[in-house]
Amino acid sequence: MRCRRDFAKLGNMNDVRDWKIPKWPFLLGDGLLLAFAYLIVWKSPHPISQWEIIACFAAAGLGAVLGILPFLLDYRAMGKALQINALGAVSEKIQDLEKLAAQIGAATNQWDVVQGQAEKTAAGARQIAEKMSAEVREFSGFMQKMNDSEKSALRLEAEKLHRGEAEWLQMLVHVFDHIFALHAAAAHSGQPKLTEQITQFQNACRGTVRRIGLTPFTAEPGEAFDAARHQVADAKEKTTTDAVVAETIGSGYTFQGKLLRPAIVRLRQKNLPATPPPQPDPVELPDEENVEGQLPLGSPD
Repeated sequence: MRCRRDFAKLGNMNDVRDWKIPKWPFLLGDGLLLAFAYLIVWKSPHPISQWEIIACFAAAGLGAVLGILPFLLDYRAMGKALQINALGAVSEKIQDLEKLAAQIGAATNQWDVVQGQAEKTAAGARQIAEKMSAEVREFSGFMQKMNDSEKSALRLEAEKLHRGEAEWLQMLVHVFDHIFALHAAAAHSGQPKLTEQITQFQNACRGTVRRIGLTPFTAEPGEAFDAARHQVADAKEKTTTDAVVAETIGSGYTFQGKLLRPAIVRLRQKNLPATPPPQPDPVELPDEENVEGQLPLGSPD
């Protein structure tokens, strides 16, 4: 019974150091049984009987069983403890697997939550992107309208500047026509001092307007007629290849290298002798009302 209790106690042990069973009771019993068999052989009359031989062998066999029994119990207890330890390790692994499964489940739930949040974030980002695209389109349209309006305003201002430039060019040309007429009248007056003063005045005025690119020019008497730079005063007069300039009755003008108006001249044939200029006559210059139609000042560059 005690051995069974010890064995049951061993069944609950998990430490290898607790697997040892006290062996001295079994060894003591083994010694007593062997001593009992020896006592039977020693005290029985010889030859000993069959029953005495059986008793001796029984005592010796029982003693041998008692001597082996504690080692057998140790072995069985150790095997059972190993099984229990193995089962404990397996149960721990199973518990670890359960914990791992729980962690995986928690991670899956968290991933579902994160995925839901990510979908919400993506939807919000998509809405923001759509709003930004709409605002960019609206802003682009607004900027396009602003650019168009600014271009229209700039075009209008440029047209105004061109018209203003044409107007003041026409005004300057008209003023210089009067100055040229005044110089021509002084030259025909026969007063050298007056002529010199008017010439200086005309040269000073021409030097002033040259700074802005307006350059008056005249044709020298005897110069060959050039239709690109000269214009006949009498529109009905026909020009020939041997025609030369007799005199200039109106200055020509260039603005920044471009011809504004050719010089207005009278012609004579090249083979005819030069005649002295006539006495002072009224110089025919363009009327103020027709200046704009005579000058190509619509879009000076």
